[in-house]
Amino acid sequence: MSAAPGPQPSGPGPDRPGDPFASSDAPYYAPGWEAPAVPTEPTAWVSVVVGALGGGPLALVLGLVARARVRSRGRRGGRLALAGVALGVLGTLAWTGVVLGSVLTSRAERPLAGDVDAPREVHAAQLVTGVCLAELPPDGHVDSVSAVPCTDPHAAEVVTQYAFSRDAIWPGQGSADARVAAACALSPAEVEQGVRPVTWAPTEESWGRGDRTGLCLATVEGGGITGSFLDGSVTLP
Repeated sequence: MSAAPGPQPSGPGPDRPGDPFASSDAPYYAPGWEAPAVPTEPTAWVSVVVGALGGGPLALVLGLVARARVRSRGRRGGRLALAGVALGVLGTLAWTGVVLGSVLTSRAERPLAGDVDAPREVHAAQLVTGVCLAELPPDGHVDSVSAVPCTDPHAAEVVTQYAFSRDAIWPGQGSADARVAAACALSPAEVEQGVRPVTWAPTEESWGRGDRTGLCLATVEGGGITGSFLDGSVTLP
């Protein structure tokens, strides 16, 4: 007799729906648990804060670092980093403007060495003893003037300077004018020839910028002076 074939062992069957032990490529989380949130790159926040506080160059660097870390570490904060970069660029431009403005202002008010060798426009704060002016500006606030070589016909020459103390407090316009005028004395011979003094004192505004110098100028009616009062080469019209 031949035996009839019995039941054969069956291989592993397909996963049964709902089987908690079924195989899967995705990670399994127990009920009530969720995948952890992707963290935000902290450097991105720092770049925004620093940029908002005016630290332009530093904010720019931090923003660029944050963007690189967001890409390499798969973190959030790309838009924050971009905002930090934008604030950094704006802040850097602002700082650059301030520095350039300070440099240009400093150069514009650097004192002259004395008599100039060619006509040029200068700031009144640059004038020193021995500089000759093509024209005298009207009374009042003096900003820029035209300096010319003293050998050329001119209207006035700076003959003396009055120095206020560097740490002095603002004395008031009347007192400042009086002090400079008291130090501006011409010789009797100059006065007899029609030379008259003109004084320029610091204003409250220029005093606040560090101006501590008063000027005494010698002039004659109608101008036309040649030469210098200081070396005796002056010729009056």
